[in-house]
Amino acid sequence: MLERETGLELSRVTLCGWVMAVGELLMPIVGAMRQELLSGVYIEADETPVDVQSDRTKGKNHQAYLWQYSRPGAAVVFDFQLDRGGHGPREFLAEFDGILQTDGYAGYGKVGGKNMVHAGCWAHARRYFFQALQLNGKDLVALGIVVEIDKLFEVEADAKAAGLGTAERLELRRQQAQPIVEALKGRVESARASALPRSALGKACDYSLGRWDQLRRFLDYGQIELSNSLAENAIRPVAIGRKNWLHVGSERAGPRVAAILSVVETCRRHQIPIRQYLSSVLPGLGEFPVNRVSELTPANWAHRQS
Repeated sequence: MLERETGLELSRVTLCGWVMAVGELLMPIVGAMRQELLSGVYIEADETPVDVQSDRTKGKNHQAYLWQYSRPGAAVVFDFQLDRGGHGPREFLAEFDGILQTDGYAGYGKVGGKNMVHAGCWAHARRYFFQALQLNGKDLVALGIVVEIDKLFEVEADAKAAGLGTAERLELRRQQAQPIVEALKGRVESARASALPRSALGKACDYSLGRWDQLRRFLDYGQIELSNSLAENAIRPVAIGRKNWLHVGSERAGPRVAAILSVVETCRRHQIPIRQYLSSVLPGLGEFPVNRVSELTPANWAHRQS
């Protein structure tokens, strides 16, 4: 994956050494990217498993996780953790008092500062109802809910097409999306009352109703996206990459791989040529003043090139 992103042709042994060395060099830059992200008011988060060679599980790989944190227009930061426990996001987000948007995984439940706002993802809510519809194409209840959720995404598409700012988008949502959300809750509650508890439709209703306050947060904050699809898109290359590489070579390599992925994905999202960026910042990076390392984040580097 790294060879494809950077355009470098490396042998397996050389690639392993390159990952360790480059990842080590990039970690301070990613630290600055993390601070930039945490200084904002909105973060999307998601996580994906990744195998790692470890003494913890002799004879087989250990399943670790890459947690991804980002928001539109900002850096993408990956955090390597040896498990999916909540200690990872608790440590990363620490006293973050902004808005955190996730898919509803319980590991994000007790993170951030006391004033943090938790937002839900309508794409995940829709996915569960769509799965119920796939299992039973004649389920008009699930179909009706999917159609109504799609109307919310149509409102968002209209806002984007019109180039609306945060305040304008919030006003449009309150005019057009809020009535849809209010009617949707009644539909979902009615569906839940008649659905079998363990059915696909019942589970879809439980997912949405259990997170309803989080799902409707986008009606209170104009900067929140309707879904955390950008976070999912950021980890997709990792999920695809699992088909092409076996594992992370060691626990020690994990944070370095995460640093490289952070830089690569940030450059990709902001259309910054990764090979050009690395060729510019890596030489002399080991001696670069620590108090100026924020100058070398992809966003700041790109700004100086313009």
